[in-house]
Amino acid sequence: MTPGSNIPLTAARVTVDVAAPVRLDVSGLLLTADGKVRSDDDFIFYNQPAGPGVTYRPGGGAGPDAITVDTAAVPPAIERIVVTASPDAQGQTFQGVEPTATLRNADDNSVLATFTPPQLGTETALVVVEIYRRQGAWKARAVGQGYADGLAGIATDFGVTVEEPARPAPAAQAAPPAPQAAPPAPAAPPQVTPQAPPMPPAPPAPPAPGTGKVNLDKGRVSLQKNQTVSLMKGGLPLLSQVRMGLGWEPAYRGKDIDLDASVIAYGPQRNHIDSCYFGKLTIVNGAIRHSGDNLTGEGGGDDEAITVDLGRLPQDVTGLVFTVNSFSGQKFTEVAKAYCRLLDATTGEELVRFDLTNAEPQTGVLMAKLIRQFSGEWEMTALGDFVKARTVRNMVKPGAQAL
Repeated sequence: MTPGSNIPLTAARVTVDVAAPVRLDVSGLLLTADGKVRSDDDFIFYNQPAGPGVTYRPGGGAGPDAITVDTAAVPPAIERIVVTASPDAQGQTFQGVEPTATLRNADDNSVLATFTPPQLGTETALVVVEIYRRQGAWKARAVGQGYADGLAGIATDFGVTVEEPARPAPAAQAAPPAPQAAPPAPAAPPQVTPQAPPMPPAPPAPPAPGTGKVNLDKGRVSLQKNQTVSLMKGGLPLLSQVRMGLGWEPAYRGKDIDLDASVIAYGPQRNHIDSCYFGKLTIVNGAIRHSGDNLTGEGGGDDEAITVDLGRLPQDVTGLVFTVNSFSGQKFTEVAKAYCRLLDATTGEELVRFDLTNAEPQTGVLMAKLIRQFSGEWEMTALGDFVKARTVRNMVKPGAQAL
């Protein structure tokens, strides 16, 4: 096929795989007549692998990722399914990379068509092909439209809720402030700050003996597993914005660690309300926001951050569980210096820190939880519980049990 060409589909179920000399992330978006998704649930990718009539299949290293479309199961409101691809390596472009999309009959794997977009350069994401409905029949069209701003640019064009995956303000990425806070770092991006993991200028306040719980009156608190801190200061609830920063480093030098930090929101009956992660960057009307995905774990400061406006959270959100998991299957025995830390999102002051001091050969860990008390105050408890779960979807049940 050539750009703009189309063919009628001779099979009701078709698969589009996209192969290249480098690893690609492939996704699908279900679009209505106005060219937009109905909600973020219509964005199908490796962390949300199924939607109505559309599924994602990982290549697992042995083959390319693929999107399968069952045209008979696609809702009537959906007129197009676009298949996208982007290089897995952060910042990599399609310069010198020739991706090839292969359209197959999903039932017998026979090839219906192939398409290699020509003359690619600085694009970091690509709409490769689309499966679309025309006068009651289904067709496939070769597209080859490139985006210089990555998958976020594609997602935004089609109505997926995406924020700029920039790191939080420099003050939040630098080391915790000394008693006289240092001025914010100049314009250099926080992720390249050549600092060691931040250390406090003075020993943090330990939990009160015999209670396991303190407030923030005495400053920064360092938690051990299962210890709790009340987010109270001066006898008042801390109802400003807080940010949970999560970080990790490879245990073996030179090895990338692609982990995903998420937060799961629960109701009073431990019922799942929503999950915020790199594929769904805002939930509960913007009261919870994710900074975006980090693919390597490299660089100083937090790898991913999640900002929570405690004052704007709906009353039916009574519990938040912060998780980290590895879709690619890397175990936490391959991770060093994993931690989470709670910061005042306005000032960047570090309030609470929990360092994960042990590791188990699992793909998920429940890092911490925030619980709303009857009094209205919030409490943070360090968890550090490992589970077998590669996606945030599989963390929902263990998270509820941890509340």
